[in-house]
Amino acid sequence: MKMITTILVFLVGFGTPETSYSQPLTPIEQWEGKTILLVAAHPDDDYQSHGTLALLNNNKNKIFILTLTTGNVGTRDPKMNKNDLSKIRRQEQIEAMKVLGLSEQQYINLGYDDGRVEFADKEEIIGKIVYYIRKIKPDVLMSFDPGFNYAVWHKSDHRAAAYLTADAVRAAEWRLMYEGQIIHQNLNAYSVPEFLFYGGNIKDKNFEVDISEYLDKKILAGSKYLSQWSSGWNNYLGSDLNDYPAGEKDSLFNRLKKRIKYQNNIPVERFRYYKGIPDGMGREKRD
Repeated sequence: MKMITTILVFLVGFGTPETSYSQPLTPIEQWEGKTILLVAAHPDDDYQSHGTLALLNNNKNKIFILTLTTGNVGTRDPKMNKNDLSKIRRQEQIEAMKVLGLSEQQYINLGYDDGRVEFADKEEIIGKIVYYIRKIKPDVLMSFDPGFNYAVWHKSDHRAAAYLTADAVRAAEWRLMYEGQIIHQNLNAYSVPEFLFYGGNIKDKNFEVDISEYLDKKILAGSKYLSQWSSGWNNYLGSDLNDYPAGEKDSLFNRLKKRIKYQNNIPVERFRYYKGIPDGMGREKRD
C-alpha cells in the first residue's frame, strides 16, 4: 500500500501546473507541426538559433520572428543615418530568413529605436508582444534567457527584451490583462506551453541541437548581415559582398565559422529548455 501511495503522489505531483521539465519529451530534432515564435531585440539576434530554425522549418514547423527594434543605431560608418540603416537591416534580416526557408510574412518588427528599449513605454511594448502571442498562439516561444535563479547580464536591449518578453508571456494568459485585445480584436487569453531560451549562461543550458545538416545554411544566412559582421560595420558598401575589398568574403565566412559551437566534433546550438507556468521559467521550485 505504501508503494502504491508513493506512486500516486508522484503521478499527481507530475501532472500539476507547477511541474517543469528540463528536457523536451520529444527531441527538438523530431518536432513537427509546431508554431514557434522567436522574440529578439535586433535584426540578427536570431542568428544564434539559425541552425535550429532551419531544422524546424524543414520539419514543417511554422516559425515567426518578432524583433523589437529596427537596429537603426548599430554602425561605426560615419556616413550612415538612422533611416538608411533601419532599411538596410530590415532587408538583411529578410534575406537571412530566406536562406532558412522563411518568408517576409513571417517577420514582425515593432519599430523601436535601437539601444533605447529600456527607456521606451514598457507597458506598450508588453501589450504588443502579448498581442502577437495571442494572435500567433505559439507552441514554443524562443527568447533571450532572463536567467535561472538570478538575472542574467545582457547588454541593454537584450536585457530589456528578455524581461519584457517574460512579462508578456505571463500577461498573455490572463484575460483581464490587455482585455481590449479580447473584447475588440477577437483574441483570447493564451498560455505558452514550452520555451527555448538562448543567449544565457552555458551552465544553465540543458539542451543541444545538432545542426550538422544545416551548418552551411546558418553560415550563409549570417553572411547577409554585411552592415554588422563585415567591414561594412565601418564602411558600408551595399548588400553585394562582391563590392567589398578583396578577401572580404573569405574573412566573413571564416569569422562566422569560428562562432560555431561544437560538442564532440558536432556543430550544435545550445538552449535552456523549459516547460511549465511562466512564474517558474526563471527559478527552481521553492518552498
